[in-house]
Amino acid sequence: MLFDPARHEPCQPIAWNEAHARAAIQAIVHDTEAQHSPERHWPIHPRDADKGDDPSLRSFTPLYFGACGVLWALHHLQSLGAATLSRSYAPFVEPLLPLNRAWLGDEYEVHRASYLMGDTPILMLSQWLAPAPHTADRLEALIEGNIDNPTRELMWGSPGTLLAALCLHQHTGEARWADLFRRTAAKLWSQLLWSEQHRCHHWTQDMYGSQSTYLDAVHGFVATTSPLIRGRHLLGTEEWAAWQACIENTIRRTAVVEDGAANWPAWLDTLRNGKRTLLMQFCHGAPGFVICLADLPGTALDDLLLAAGEATWQAGPLTKGSNLCHGTGGNGYAFLKLFVRTGDPLWLERARAFAMHGIAQTEAEAAVHGRMRYSLWTGDPGFAIYLWDCIHGTANFPTLDVFFGAP
Repeated sequence: MLFDPARHEPCQPIAWNEAHARAAIQAIVHDTEAQHSPERHWPIHPRDADKGDDPSLRSFTPLYFGACGVLWALHHLQSLGAATLSRSYAPFVEPLLPLNRAWLGDEYEVHRASYLMGDTPILMLSQWLAPAPHTADRLEALIEGNIDNPTRELMWGSPGTLLAALCLHQHTGEARWADLFRRTAAKLWSQLLWSEQHRCHHWTQDMYGSQSTYLDAVHGFVATTSPLIRGRHLLGTEEWAAWQACIENTIRRTAVVEDGAANWPAWLDTLRNGKRTLLMQFCHGAPGFVICLADLPGTALDDLLLAAGEATWQAGPLTKGSNLCHGTGGNGYAFLKLFVRTGDPLWLERARAFAMHGIAQTEAEAAVHGRMRYSLWTGDPGFAIYLWDCIHGTANFPTLDVFFGAP
């Protein structure tokens, strides 16, 4: 089976209602602003806390599930025209840097350039809201210093700062960001390994104290393809052709196809603890592959992308809530990507069905906890951005496809 039924639930038969979606966005923004504290930022949600974490302490800081991500989401929603904020949160960005250093602790020097957990996105947000030459110079140093990072994945390693360089180049047009993008891409190319068993290229990730062969959309191979695909205009013609051939071969050779549906294992070495691991969420599974590959030129992988979308629909919404990383909103983005790629309205209908289900999930969870979940990738502000894309039939995955304001 291509997914674990215990992780999913039937999609509630709620008709698409644009007014309800807009109201949900406003409710999320209003509650998020109301819960902000200059001292503690936002309360930690029980689903984001590790065992032993004290929810009464200051919230996390990172882009992924902390204050940086929430500040980014609020200003991004305003830039889209989806919300009008009661204030600018720019003064709260720079003070996150020492707090993030404390949060990373002994790992700070290793991980400070991390795109989802480190200082890089905090400085990017600062450069968006209050641009300054010294901030850009600090970003340049972080990205350059991360090129040789052995983690080789989006969350912690050089693929994340490859994405940062691309976003900065799109925002400014400055040559230094294009140069850093090319240098990082060249290093990643030199680090590719060949699997005789699977007849494809891959990377290993030195992460969490061990080596892995992740394929997924956060830690793995396909996550790295996303900025390469979107930044292909910065590469030479022959260089991009080699990348495209490599990407297409690895994606096809690692796919698991059953009855017109497709998914991918979390790791190239698919057996872990004696069993094959197949999940169906953005961070591990078919939805993330569709999202990361949707801008790939040509039609070589179209059959797999459509089969992956079908598998995502068959699995249904996730029980982990409406969030982007491992929830209903993230899976729904696969449908939006396929709608933009194919023009087939079926995919927009499916995305909107997941949106209405996700609204119900968000409302039910808020009723249980008495407040919402303040996180970009794992909480409600990220889901609000998904709702906006469902209203407009667009597909700009937050901080993966867009960073510096409305595209």
